[in-house]
Amino acid sequence: MDIIVKTAGDDFASRMAQMFETVIHEGHGSLVLVFLIGVIFGGIIQYTRVDKFEKIAGFAMLKDTIVPKMLFLTVGLASIGLYFMVEAGYAHYHIKPIMWSGLIIGGTLFGIAMAIFGKCPGTGPVSIAEGRIDVLVGAIGGLFGGLVFTLYYSDFFKPLMGDSAGKLTLPSFFPGHEHLVVLIFGIVVTIIAFVIPKREFFDEADLEKLPPEERPDLKEVH
Repeated sequence: MDIIVKTAGDDFASRMAQMFETVIHEGHGSLVLVFLIGVIFGGIIQYTRVDKFEKIAGFAMLKDTIVPKMLFLTVGLASIGLYFMVEAGYAHYHIKPIMWSGLIIGGTLFGIAMAIFGKCPGTGPVSIAEGRIDVLVGAIGGLFGGLVFTLYYSDFFKPLMGDSAGKLTLPSFFPGHEHLVVLIFGIVVTIIAFVIPKREFFDEADLEKLPPEERPDLKEVH
């Protein structure tokens, strides 16, 4: 039996179908592969516990460095790997234009929200899967925010974002030395990940799992 996917139209079902059609035709592999990658990603997030409020909020208060260490390591390794995958034809970029006003305003709001919420778009779904109602409520609020952005994009948000400065990349500033620039950038960022001192901000549930000699709160008392 042939499966007919409705990809035309602006109703909810059509938009959902278009989302899956986009994934299928992007050449990233089957939906099963994409699903498995998501499962692995979620497992890594949960194993490292960076989906916990204390990790991201602690990062914002400079009391926990697990998140920045992971971010720097990921950016460093992925920048090298992705660049050479693109050069070999196994991947391709989706470079977005630089809009300075939108980046500054959006980045500020995003940072404030992360610090208050203690989650990011990557860790939020993992927390929802763990049954955290507060994150689910925040996700619903995010959907409404996306709706407001869509409805008022042309009239309000687009002018607020400012003019486009073009699709800029770091290697493009060094023509003829792109490979070297990517390698240097990736290596430097990876080194930073190891240089950053390890600090952890624990909640009471995490502290109870640690032996007394490893509990930082007891060390501070003594």
